[in-house]
Amino acid sequence: MLVSAIMLQLEKQLQETKMPPSTTSAILVIGGAEDKVHGREILHTFWNRAGSSEAIIGIIPSASREPVLIGERYQRIYEEMGAKLVKVLDIRDRAQGEDPTFQEYVEECTGIFLTGGDQLRLCGLLADTPLMERIRQRVQLGEMTIAGTSAGAAVMGHHMIAGGSSGECPNRALVDMAMGLGIIPEVIVDQHFHNRNRMSRLLSAISGYPERLGIGIDEDTCALFEKDGRIQVIGRGTVTIVDAREMSYTNQSEVGACDPLSLHNLRIHILSYGDCYYLHQHQAIAKHEQNLNL
Repeated sequence: MLVSAIMLQLEKQLQETKMPPSTTSAILVIGGAEDKVHGREILHTFWNRAGSSEAIIGIIPSASREPVLIGERYQRIYEEMGAKLVKVLDIRDRAQGEDPTFQEYVEECTGIFLTGGDQLRLCGLLADTPLMERIRQRVQLGEMTIAGTSAGAAVMGHHMIAGGSSGECPNRALVDMAMGLGIIPEVIVDQHFHNRNRMSRLLSAISGYPERLGIGIDEDTCALFEKDGRIQVIGRGTVTIVDAREMSYTNQSEVGACDPLSLHNLRIHILSYGDCYYLHQHQAIAKHEQNLNL
């Protein structure tokens, strides 16, 4: 019995060594309406990745119509979790993107949190400002964790979904596109995904940018991007991946804006809690298969 127990323990340790180590910094792309009251798993994950008790967090509520109210709500949450310092960067004018006080704080930050609201407002205030450029640089260098929920998730790609409708068949008029913040340039994100029936909207967006990876994220669900290109799902919903790299045909450039789109040979993955997608290998791995495939 003792030998069996030792062998089981060794096998467990061997499996654990096969798992890729989690990097400290990460990018959390949240589908909106994340749990703020009970387990707070997604928000707690951000806090932990930002340094837990040593975390210095900046809340950017610029997408919201009520930035003070929303900013203070997240500030209280992270202070209750035990962050070392939390400040709200209440940016309401592009000129504030050059404010030395904000820039000095961002240099100290271990985490930045972008709230929900209107993604066009958020990009209008932050895109191409010195503050945003420094945030993006520090994220890409692995010096800082960043999270965005709802509108804060939509802005993550180079191209973003700025608005549109839902529930119809895919067509060009269904989606409005704009430039995002380019934190994860290779993706196009849609949020509140299955909750608001937005599959057709994401497909419509991808039809014009098949080289991008479409990512639809449900409410209270997060696609957690590691520095090595691994995406892990946490939360209660699903993450939908639309891979159009091998799309063999679309009539996107031939039909009217309101006409139905043809999209042939797409690959679609639906991932739930614990599942992973490897961005560079374009491979989905189920939670229970990860130790066996690495």
